[in-house]
Amino acid sequence: MRPVSGKEAEKIKVEPNNVRKIREGLLMSKAELARRAKLSVLTIDRVEKGMACRMDTKRKIILSLGLALSDRDKVFRD
Repeated sequence: MRPVSGKEAEKIKVEPNNVRKIREGLLMSKAELARRAKLSVLTIDRVEKGMACRMDTKRKIILSLGLALSDRDKVFRD
């Protein structure tokens, strides 16, 4: 893996979230969450690493974890 240069680093936004913690607490695999949310495993992996994602992706993940949209602050810190 090569180091990220200055301009590339600006494009990568890291947003801490609790997706992995909640998913593992439910004993759910990344593949299962991806299937339920109709997203790719790669997308789930990126979100768990804190990379930025669309609002619709966040909505799909929240609902697929069995939570209400009003619980978004428990999953994503915006």
